[in-house]
Amino acid sequence: MEKNSDHFNILRKIQSKPNSTQRELAEELEFSLGKLNYCLKALKNKGFVKINNFKKNKNKLNYIYVLTPKGISKKSKLTINFMARKMKEYEELKKEIENSK
Repeated sequence: MEKNSDHFNILRKIQSKPNSTQRELAEELEFSLGKLNYCLKALKNKGFVKINNFKKNKNKLNYIYVLTPKGISKKSKLTINFMARKMKEYEELKKEIENSK
């Protein structure tokens, strides 16, 4: 479950900030650089993320991360699962509160 959550958070962050460096992504997600690198490689190997190297760019932008169509689809599925879990938690809490009255 945690791996899906990590991948979901990475996919969301990449979609909103594709030009972020690994260091920036790791900091924003509160991951170690090693954990982020490991997750990015897994997402790339699954075909969810494309990593382009632009080392020769004058702006010194080393990498750009792009969600593939498969990655966008996976992010959507993870979003739906996340929302379903949160709605279930909400309903359970609502019942608890009603029962405690």
